[in-house]
Amino acid sequence: MRIPAHSVCTAIRDDIVSGVYERGSRLTEELLARRYGVSRVPVREALRTLESEGFVVTRRHAGACVAEPTVQEAADLLEVRMLLEPLGAARAAQRRTEAHLKVLRGLVRLGQERARRGEGEDLRSLGGWFHETLAQASGSPGLIALLTQLRHKIAWMYAVEQRARPVDSWAERGAIVDAVARGDAERARALTAQHAERSTAEYRLRRPDLPGRRTAPVRPVRSSQHGVNTAGVRH
Repeated sequence: MRIPAHSVCTAIRDDIVSGVYERGSRLTEELLARRYGVSRVPVREALRTLESEGFVVTRRHAGACVAEPTVQEAADLLEVRMLLEPLGAARAAQRRTEAHLKVLRGLVRLGQERARRGEGEDLRSLGGWFHETLAQASGSPGLIALLTQLRHKIAWMYAVEQRARPVDSWAERGAIVDAVARGDAERARALTAQHAERSTAEYRLRRPDLPGRRTAPVRPVRSSQHGVNTAGVRH
C-alpha cells in the first residue's frame, strides 16, 4: 500500500476503526511506514494526532499501542453525541446553504425509498452520510471536527442494529431537514435530540475480549444528570 504522507493519519485511523489493528496491539513506526509506503516522519506525526484523539496510547517499554477504551468511556461518547448533534443541527438551520439542503433532501428521499423497499444494506452508510452533511452545514469547523471524530470513535466502539422500522428513522431525518430549511434552529435542535436519543438504543457495545465479538446493550435512560446508563453492560 502506498498513500500520500498527509493521508497517513486517516489511513491508520480507518484501519483501527475497521479492526485491522486490534485493541492493545503495538503500532511500530517501522512497520506502519512500510505498510503505507511512507517515511517514519509522517507516521510519527500521525501517531501523535491519533493519541490526542484517543485512538492510540503510549505505554512504557511498549511505545504506541491501540487504545483500549473502558465501558464508561464508550458510554460517555453517546452522551456527548446527544449534546453535539443537536447543536450542529441548530447551527445548520442558521448557516446551511442551498447545496447542503439539496444533498440532505436527496439523502432523505433515497433513505425513505430504500427503507420502504426493505433494502437495508445501504441504510447505515446513507445515515452516516446524512449526519456528516448536517454537520458540514453547521459552518463551524471546530464542531465539524468534533462530530467527525465522534462518529469515528462510535463506529470503532459500537455495532449498530437497524431499527425495526427504519422508515420512522428516515421520517425523523426528513423532519430535521424541514426545520433546517425553514431556519428554525430550536426545532432542528429538538428534533435532532429526539432522533439521537431514540437511535441510541440501536448501539451495542463491541466486546472484542469475548469470543465471536458478542455485544452487550447500552440502555439509554432519562435522568437529571445522565442520558446513558451502562448498568446492563457486564464488566
